[in-house]
Amino acid sequence: MNPFVFKQCTNVLKSAQRKAGTIGELLQGITEVSEASIFHHTYQYFLKGHVLEYTNDFAQWVGESLEEHTLAEHLSGVDPYDFSSVELLRETLTAVVRDYLSRFPQPRPALRGNEFSFNESVTIVFPTGIVAHNLAEFLQALRYIDGSSIYYHFYEGRIHGVFGPDDFSQWLKDQAGEPELAGKLRHLDPFMYDIEGLRKLIIHVVEHKVQTDMETL
Repeated sequence: MNPFVFKQCTNVLKSAQRKAGTIGELLQGITEVSEASIFHHTYQYFLKGHVLEYTNDFAQWVGESLEEHTLAEHLSGVDPYDFSSVELLRETLTAVVRDYLSRFPQPRPALRGNEFSFNESVTIVFPTGIVAHNLAEFLQALRYIDGSSIYYHFYEGRIHGVFGPDDFSQWLKDQAGEPELAGKLRHLDPFMYDIEGLRKLIIHVVEHKVQTDMETL
């Protein structure tokens, strides 16, 4: 069995040199900005470390700054993990906004200073020095690794495998021989928890398995 090598990441933020003050400008921006910017405002939204009302930066801005809650909910309903590429995600986001603008008048622009700023980020990945050779060591590591490690392996891990399972589930299934446990982790809804809440839930699921195995010895 190959061990699980824990990694963590940090993101270096940079401006995409573009802002939007209206829904129309947001639509144009989503259409034209780089894939890295779309990725930052959707997938990397979870790295913020806390659960906001909506599930991506676009929806959050539309709901908070423009008070267009219907559009915000529709944008929030777009699950980035349903798509096999960032471009397909972009197409769906633009379709949602275009449909909204076709049915409702253009709302007032954002107040000065509350415009949407398009950003990108460069992800720097580095090892933690923590390695798990079995399920018990894996559980112990989950308790103490940095939150960015949970983010990297659970959220961005789905991207590492070309939009497949997260790193934890992949290892549990392929290396630890725990397909049932892997399935439980794979079906956790990332939209329901912040990173620390997700850590607690993963620990609970893995700990239950470890304790069950000990009781059957």
